[in-house]
Amino acid sequence: MTIPGQPSASPEPAAPLLKVDGLVKHFPITKGLLRRRTGAVQAVDGLTFDVRPGETLGVVGESGCGKSTMGRLITRLLEPTAGRIEFEGRDITHLGVAAMRPMRRDVQMIFQDPYSSLNPRHTVGTIVGAPFRLQGITPEGGVKKEVQRLLGLVGLNPEHYNRYPHEFSGGQRQRIGIARALALKPKLVVADEPVSALDVSIQAQVVNLLDDLQEELGLTYVIIAHDLSVIRHVSDRIAVMYLGKIVELADRTPLYTAPLHPYTRALLSAVPVPDPARRTRRTREPAGGGGRILLRGDVPSPISPPSGCRFHTRCWKATEICAREEPPLLTLRPGHAAACHHPEDGGDSGARGAVT
Repeated sequence: MTIPGQPSASPEPAAPLLKVDGLVKHFPITKGLLRRRTGAVQAVDGLTFDVRPGETLGVVGESGCGKSTMGRLITRLLEPTAGRIEFEGRDITHLGVAAMRPMRRDVQMIFQDPYSSLNPRHTVGTIVGAPFRLQGITPEGGVKKEVQRLLGLVGLNPEHYNRYPHEFSGGQRQRIGIARALALKPKLVVADEPVSALDVSIQAQVVNLLDDLQEELGLTYVIIAHDLSVIRHVSDRIAVMYLGKIVELADRTPLYTAPLHPYTRALLSAVPVPDPARRTRRTREPAGGGGRILLRGDVPSPISPPSGCRFHTRCWKATEICAREEPPLLTLRPGHAAACHHPEDGGDSGARGAVT
């Protein structure tokens, strides 16, 4: 009961749509005729995060950091080595093909390359209508009518139902892929670099389309990208990955205005500035003040990652503890977590609360 004149209790936050805990994926390396295992590529090594209904979680990082592998794990296109994946409170970590089939209606993926993700021998109608046949669903009005509606929804001409993928541009092919992903009215869509293969002039159109579809259909997104400007435009929260681990997780505004992890700061310093008046600062070394941060060396191999903090081999703030102890992902500010012994605010990460 609400007492007049008293503020009502704030509503409890919605339960996560997707919950990931300690997710690991190691790809074995084998040699010889007996296929003896000699090591493993540690593509994803202990990810913990959740995705709330209706939000967009952006995932950024350098090539090879495990972003795309993570996307395939949460859509169960790959089998995890360890960890737990929950969708709507149900454990889907090790569901078989038959058990996952009904879940495919709710979890779909948009692939990076619109050229290779569409079968060149099939018409657009066949491609977009494939989910209905695979799930044994006949939409109201028939498959053709529903496919034409989906084509119109993503900004394509419904009359192009019988055309083949080679007759479309790259941006149009990506729209076909989006229509296919939306066919079964999913709740969660994982987009793996959805605009990286497109011309810059087309990228904004596809990003705006994803935004409009989310608002219209109530979708939840996990968008994987290496373009920080794209992620900033579409995301509510952002996870920064480095060598198989999340090093920072925060809402969009605090992450871009006050990053806590040195790696995030370095990534943001590399974003091109279009205004010549703001490009007067010279490129600098990390220890200086203001401007571009240059990271020394290459990303270490995921076959044999560094001990302690995986970023310490390239970090200008690294000390002995960074090489010895792996920093946990801790909440350093409300809604802002980082895995760093020497975060940018100068605080002691060991004195903060762990992310749950």
